[in-house]
Amino acid sequence: MLPATFKLCAGISYRHLRNMTGLRRTAAVALSHELEKLALVGPGPSQWINQVRRRSSLLSSRLEEKVFNEAEISYIKQGQEALKKSMSILGEQDGWKVEIVAENGDKVLSKVLPDIGKVFKLEAVVEKPLDRVYGELVDNMESMGEWNPNVKEIKILQRIGNDTVITHEKAAETAGNIVGPRDFVSVRCNKRRGSTCILAGMSTRFGGMPEQKGYVRAENGPTCMVLHPVLEDPSKTKLTWLLSIDLKGWLPKSIINQVLSQTQVDFAKHLRSRVAMSSNVS
Repeated sequence: MLPATFKLCAGISYRHLRNMTGLRRTAAVALSHELEKLALVGPGPSQWINQVRRRSSLLSSRLEEKVFNEAEISYIKQGQEALKKSMSILGEQDGWKVEIVAENGDKVLSKVLPDIGKVFKLEAVVEKPLDRVYGELVDNMESMGEWNPNVKEIKILQRIGNDTVITHEKAAETAGNIVGPRDFVSVRCNKRRGSTCILAGMSTRFGGMPEQKGYVRAENGPTCMVLHPVLEDPSKTKLTWLLSIDLKGWLPKSIINQVLSQTQVDFAKHLRSRVAMSSNVS
């Protein structure tokens, strides 16, 4: 059986066969099984068998990885670009103007960028560990409409790998219907770098979600949320939220600025209530 297995493995060295993912996977798995048998026989060249076995296991695991199509790769790149741009904006400390300072210390700042327009930045501390906050914002993303009055619904349209999703979000109408119904189609990616979590996103096009009747298709991004433990108290989480939105339609800038900055303050308040409630339940 072993000679036949090596013939199978040798066959995939030819270019026209090397592109056949199923054949490569079959060869890797077969080789791994044969090496397992040899290792159990007894005395023999066990050292090189173990070395090859480790390599074949690595090859097999790599072949099991998802192969993305062109559209999926494009979405992944968009998410990475949103993250890169967002972190670049947050890295610039100069030029931020204070919009709101809440009694509990939550702060919203803003600045105008040449190619993007006005962006807003929320700085807040949530009195719960990072994993709790991250779980609510990522793992339970589709439940946000249950606790955030500014969101009517979030639906995941497609998952791409472990870090990227396409979402459709319906925003709730503002009080007095100052801003009518808006919706967004976004690509979102999440990354974890040590103790810091970054959730980034931007608007995208998705064939399965055309413009909806009764909603104005708004655009957002680059936008992101950065989470990391408070240095003095790791049981708390520092939240920084960069918000960049074009609501479309004919709306005075003064109203847009007021609505967006207040939306961020409200979000922090509702998030605190949510994680406190989920902590009590668990």
